[in-house]
Amino acid sequence: MRSTILIALSLFLTATAYSQEEAIKAVWQNVEKTSKIRIFKATNGKYYGKIEWTQNADKKDINNPDPKKQNDPIVGLMIIKDFTYDAAKKQWGGGTIYDPDNGKTYDCYMWFEGGKTDVLHLKGYIMGMKFMGRETQFTKIE
Repeated sequence: MRSTILIALSLFLTATAYSQEEAIKAVWQNVEKTSKIRIFKATNGKYYGKIEWTQNADKKDINNPDPKKQNDPIVGLMIIKDFTYDAAKKQWGGGTIYDPDNGKTYDCYMWFEGGKTDVLHLKGYIMGMKFMGRETQFTKIE
C-alpha cells in the first residue's frame, strides 16, 4: 500500500513538473506590448523564441553588431535560444536572449512565480553576474 502511494505521488510530481515545463510553449507579449514572441521546444529538446509580430512590421535589426544582419527584419528573428528546464530550480536556464533595441545578447534565465503560468519572468545578465542583470516579464496571450 505504501509503495503504491509513493508511486502515485511520484507520478503526480513528475506530471506537475512536466506541465510547468511545457507551459512556456506559447505566444507571449512583451511589457511594452510592441512585440509578440512564440516560445517553442525544438527537436534538440531546448527552448527557443522568435518574434512573430511587432507594431512596426517593417522594422529592421539595425543595431545588430553583424553588419550583414542589420537589414534583416525583426519579425522572424530568433531572440531566445538554447534554454533547458531545470525541474529542481523550476526555471529555464543555460540560454541567451537577444535585445534588438541595442543589438546585445545576454545570458538569461526564465521562471514562473507563485504557480502562475500566465506571466513569464526573464532576467538577462552579462558575465555570470546574475545580480546585475535586467528583469522583464512577458504576458501569455495564446
